[in-house]
Amino acid sequence: MEYLDFELPIKELEDQLDKCMVIGQESDVDVTNTCKQIEKKLAETKKSIYKNLTAWQRVQLSRHPNRPYTMDYIRALCGDTFLELFGDRGVKDDKAMVGGLGKIDGQSYMIIGQQKGYNTKTRQYRNFGMANPEGYRKALRLMKMAEKFGIPVVTFIDTPGAYPGLEAEERGQGEAIARNIFEMCRLQVPIICVIVGEGASGGALGIGVGDRVFMLENTWYSVISPESCSSILWRSWDYKEQAAEALKLTSFDMKKQKLIDDIIPEPLGGAHYDRETTFKTVSDYISKAYTQLKDLSTKDLVAQRMDKYSNMGEFKE
Repeated sequence: MEYLDFELPIKELEDQLDKCMVIGQESDVDVTNTCKQIEKKLAETKKSIYKNLTAWQRVQLSRHPNRPYTMDYIRALCGDTFLELFGDRGVKDDKAMVGGLGKIDGQSYMIIGQQKGYNTKTRQYRNFGMANPEGYRKALRLMKMAEKFGIPVVTFIDTPGAYPGLEAEERGQGEAIARNIFEMCRLQVPIICVIVGEGASGGALGIGVGDRVFMLENTWYSVISPESCSSILWRSWDYKEQAAEALKLTSFDMKKQKLIDDIIPEPLGGAHYDRETTFKTVSDYISKAYTQLKDLSTKDLVAQRMDKYSNMGEFKE
């Protein structure tokens, strides 16, 4: 397990507990009471740290290297039923954007999401989860296929942003994202979006328009990352913590502003501490949302989605 800087007190106590147990195993000394005291202190420390996280600490947790990625959710929720589909039929297959058909609790879905890498080699292969225009066009192709066959769509959002390279701009990055937003607004099947990690800028919005939008507890959703905001306003990354607070990018801020529908709770310490529980909770939220949406007529479904986004940002003095 890798630890973030604010988690170091937990690491120290876990190391003490491990040493205490080793002493008990290798000698005749009874260390039961000592271990219990350390376990009690460890539980209190965890609760104290994770119940009082700052916005920047939640951003750090959303990027934790042990945190489950999109393919982890797909494998856990769909098992052997997932059939990956490739390519945008225009340029090539974008490895940062994955998608295909799969079943969750017996219901078929078209599942789409950004995939980051687990190590240096796979991060380069997946372009760090930053999709090119062909990735968003692949996603749109799969969504239109789902619409044709009446299959609901589930998207898993986890990206530091759309790829900002020159070649991506030459192939129409902005147009591809805008087209996705336009088409998702009027797609005639239920759309359920789940932010499982980072939800940055247009890269997230390109697959983020849905009838139900959920955020895991320790994720963020914003027009810009705290580091980029800090570099623009203060010409330095040193103010990223201050920027994170000002951006109001946490799941709780998003829910308060009515920009998402609900927050999916995570185990104490984050999704990576208890993956199985996290997968089960996400599956339950998806199934519940589909149950609420499946009986709506196409006209009502699209109308409610349009009204939902039209009402965002309304302000009265």
